[in-house]
Amino acid sequence: MSTVRLPLFPLNTVLFPGLVLPLNVFEERYRAMMRTLLKTPEEEPRRFAVVAIRDGLEVAPSAPGMPDPTALPQRGPAAGFGAEPLRTFHTVGCVADAATIRERPDGTFEVLATGTTRVRLLSMNTSGAFLTGELEELEEQPGDGAGALAEGVLRAFRQYQRRLAGARERSVAGTPELPDEPSVVSYLVAAAMMLDTPAKQRLLQAPDTASRLRDELKLLRSETAVIRSLPSLPAAELTRGPTSLN
Repeated sequence: MSTVRLPLFPLNTVLFPGLVLPLNVFEERYRAMMRTLLKTPEEEPRRFAVVAIRDGLEVAPSAPGMPDPTALPQRGPAAGFGAEPLRTFHTVGCVADAATIRERPDGTFEVLATGTTRVRLLSMNTSGAFLTGELEELEEQPGDGAGALAEGVLRAFRQYQRRLAGARERSVAGTPELPDEPSVVSYLVAAAMMLDTPAKQRLLQAPDTASRLRDELKLLRSETAVIRSLPSLPAAELTRGPTSLN
């Protein structure tokens, strides 16, 4: 089994392969990570792994910028993640390739990264300036009937979009053409749906593409039925994706 060691960036969100992740980096441990990544030669990818924090398990507050040692009871790369940080994170995450890392005058960073490959977190090192992890790459298996399932998911997703937009008669005519490759469809829909972190995490760690698409079809039908029953929706607010903060 081949593994790789990469910096870890825990977030209260799930990153999927192929999806873009904007980050506003202000905590010192993650600033240190970005400074290290900037030393990577330009011809090489600047990679780190995003892992989602399990609900309710970020056990201590983290401070912006340079932490005040009198205000933060626990310091270091694992601050805020309890005595056993490995248990605080979901073990299946996604490698991110940082296309842009821009340092601001105040020392914070603006980062634009793209998810590339699913990985499983095997172990963690907390001895450096930031967390690193030993990761095993997870190969995406198609599963049975992925192609037909992808077609059904795309139809259901378009109906879901229309329902989200319909309360204010918003047009979805400008929606870009959706892909037809089943795994790409599965990741795009998983990222675009209005789901909580545990639900998105379940989709990320599905055993194969067909299983993920099958679950998405159920979720889309359920969510569309809920939306249909509501008299009015603030569609612009529902569909706006926030920048992830660390």
